[in-house]
Amino acid sequence: MGDVYPKVCLAAVQASPIFLNREATVEKACDLILEAGNNGADFVAFPENFISGHPVWFVYNMSGESEQSMRFAMEFYKNSVEIPSEAVNKICQAASRAGVYVVMGMSEKKPNQTGTTYNTQLFINREGQIIGKHQKLHSTMTEMLVQTGGSGKYLKTVQTELGPVSGLICGENFNPFAVGVLAAEYTRIHCSAWPPHFMIGHGWAPMRQSIEIASRNIAYTCKAFVISSAATVNDEMLDMLCTNQEEREFFKDPKMTGGSIIVNPAGNIIAGPMDGDKEGILYADVDLDECVFNHYVHDFGGYYNRADVFRLFVNDTEDELVTRVPSAKNFFRPEEHLTTSNPFKNENATEEN
Repeated sequence: MGDVYPKVCLAAVQASPIFLNREATVEKACDLILEAGNNGADFVAFPENFISGHPVWFVYNMSGESEQSMRFAMEFYKNSVEIPSEAVNKICQAASRAGVYVVMGMSEKKPNQTGTTYNTQLFINREGQIIGKHQKLHSTMTEMLVQTGGSGKYLKTVQTELGPVSGLICGENFNPFAVGVLAAEYTRIHCSAWPPHFMIGHGWAPMRQSIEIASRNIAYTCKAFVISSAATVNDEMLDMLCTNQEEREFFKDPKMTGGSIIVNPAGNIIAGPMDGDKEGILYADVDLDECVFNHYVHDFGGYYNRADVFRLFVNDTEDELVTRVPSAKNFFRPEEHLTTSNPFKNENATEEN
C-alpha cells in the first residue's frame, strides 16, 4: 500500500476585522473557525494582521506624524497580541472545538513591552496547540512605521500530520529566496496572507491580480496547495479611515479589495477569486497525492536543483539587543568572532589571479 497522502478540505477566510478591537475580532475569528469546521474544513487560513486590523491608515492621505495617525498607531499596538495570551487561548480553543488546523494572521507584540510589533502568522493544530509561527521578514512601505522585520528562525515549514505546511505574508510571497526555502522543505499546504487592499492607484496591478500571480507561482514552484486569504474593508472601517468620497468609491470597488483564492500544485485556481465586497469562506476538497504527482515535473528541493552551483543560507537565530554576561572577562570581543571563511571555497584549490 505504501505511504498515504490524505484528502483534506482547505478553507480561505475573507473577512474584515473589527478594526483596532482585539477582543471583538477574536470573537469574530472564533465564529469563523467554528463555521469552517462545521462545513467540513480541515485547514483554515486567515488574512494578514487579521487581529486586529492592518495598518492601512497611512494610505488614506494621513501623514505618519499627524495626530490621527499617531492615535491609530497607539491603538494598533494596544490591540496587538501577545503569544501566549488570553486572546490566543480563545483561538486555540476554537480550533480544538472545530477540529481544524488554523493559521491566524495577527499583529504580535512581545510580553511586557510597549513599542515593537511583528506581522505574524500563528499555526495551531486540531487539538488547539500552538505548533509554530512565521514573522514577516520585512515590513512593506508604511508598515515599517508600526511593525519590524521578523526572525529567520521562523522562516521554515511547520510539521503536521498532513505533512509540512508553511506561510508567507503579502509581498514576501514574491520573494524568490523565501519561496525557495519552503520549496526545499517540501511544503504541501502554503498559506499566503494579504491585507484588505494595496495602495491607491500608482499604476500597480490591483491586489487580486497580484494575489493570483504570487499564489499560482508558489503553487507551481513548490508543487503545493496554496490558500490565499485576503482581508476586505467594511463600512465601519471606511467611516474611520476615508478622508474624501473618492477614497470611499475606490475601496467600494469589489476588484480593489479581497481576491482570496485556493490554487492546486499544477498552478490552477480551484476556488475563487472572491470579490472584495463580500465576506465569506472559500472551500476546496483536495488530494495531497497531487503534491507527489507534480514533483515529477520539477523538484526544486531535490533532483531539479544544483546544490553544487548555488545554495541558500538562512540565519536561524533570533538575535537579542541585550546580552547579559556573568563577568567582565566574558564580555563579547568582536575580533574573536570575525571570520573570512567562504562556505563555497575549496580550501585545497589554488587561488586564481
